[in-house]
Amino acid sequence: MTAFDFTVSTLLVAIDISKHRHEVLIGVPGKKRRRRMTITNTLDDFQRLVAALSGYGLPVRIGFEATGNYHRALAHYLGQAGFELKLVSSVGLARTREALHNSWDKNDPKDAQVILHMLEIGAVQFFHDPLATGTADIQELSKTHEIVSRSKTELWHRILTHYLPLYFPEAERFHRSSRTDWFLAFLDKYPSPHMISAMSRQAFIADAWQVVGRKVAKERLLSDIYTTAAGSVGLPVGPDSDAVRMFRLVLAEGRSLIRQRNEIEARSVELLSGLPDYQLLTTIPGIGPINAMTILAEAGDLRRFRHHRQFLKFCGMDLATVQSGMVRGQSKISKYGNARLRRTLWMAGQTAALKKTNSFRDKFERYISKDRHNAHLRRKAYTAIAAKMARTVHAVVKHGEPYRPFFEG
Repeated sequence: MTAFDFTVSTLLVAIDISKHRHEVLIGVPGKKRRRRMTITNTLDDFQRLVAALSGYGLPVRIGFEATGNYHRALAHYLGQAGFELKLVSSVGLARTREALHNSWDKNDPKDAQVILHMLEIGAVQFFHDPLATGTADIQELSKTHEIVSRSKTELWHRILTHYLPLYFPEAERFHRSSRTDWFLAFLDKYPSPHMISAMSRQAFIADAWQVVGRKVAKERLLSDIYTTAAGSVGLPVGPDSDAVRMFRLVLAEGRSLIRQRNEIEARSVELLSGLPDYQLLTTIPGIGPINAMTILAEAGDLRRFRHHRQFLKFCGMDLATVQSGMVRGQSKISKYGNARLRRTLWMAGQTAALKKTNSFRDKFERYISKDRHNAHLRRKAYTAIAAKMARTVHAVVKHGEPYRPFFEG
């Protein structure tokens, strides 16, 4: 939260964002009556709002609640007009509305009143426009990569639970990694094991040699696949049947998603490899190109957090404790923060704990030394590792020094 100095008269503007129109409430210094405006999501109304606010001849501070992506265009336009922009927490807005009106009932004009009240008391946060700060491209790469990766995972589960049990149940054990598409290419050429067993062993090996890619002991792998196909219990569908056509359609979609993911990853490395912050982040164990891109996309410039506790709170990894009278609850992470950052740090911490000779693994081993098989203790250890990862990320970027596994002495 931010406290403001009101010795200088400032025009306070509250905007309740929606998809098609926005409710605007203007608080003029020295006047109790508030001016209301309703603007649509059009350029003409944006210009009308800027002209109305500029007409007061006062510094303008605008507060709004992030609503999907509907606030981005208006916020960018107002920021380019030179107005000060503040973000209102969704949780803070809901709690303040309930406290002021003693009801959970809500509507757009009421939300605008609450936002204006939060502006007056300084209960707002900073707003960073990704386009103005130069992180828009990184954000879009990161979010699109997540969308493509999730789509790939969902499609693979569909293949695993529907198509393979029908046509080639025994083929699942030959799949090793989702990073390559040779397995999908193989299924695309041989969707049914009966198409394999119809050939001789040598004919199949020669025909499938280029499909499986560069493999160690490729001939032994293909011989194993041939033997498995000969004893398969898959349904004997025809190679020209509609069932096989639908299977191949899904496989083609999976291969397309893999190509898209690889293109995004190559572009992200090309875009970020020259950035000093990216180079510093990739020196930390567990943080590769994608994790580094996600951190930069979601957190922006980490130097704006003066202390690592501010960054922990931004991630939702700060400790929160419920206390009433003599009763004090257990301290847990609040989870009131950026969920993508929290998940990225958690995954990076798990990867770092599996590597050798680094402070993350050392901390993890010390944490679980009392009972290595206690699942609850291991979960707490991973949470502690994720918090340490957040502190390390902030320190490495803020001080401009690469990660060191251990400090001497």
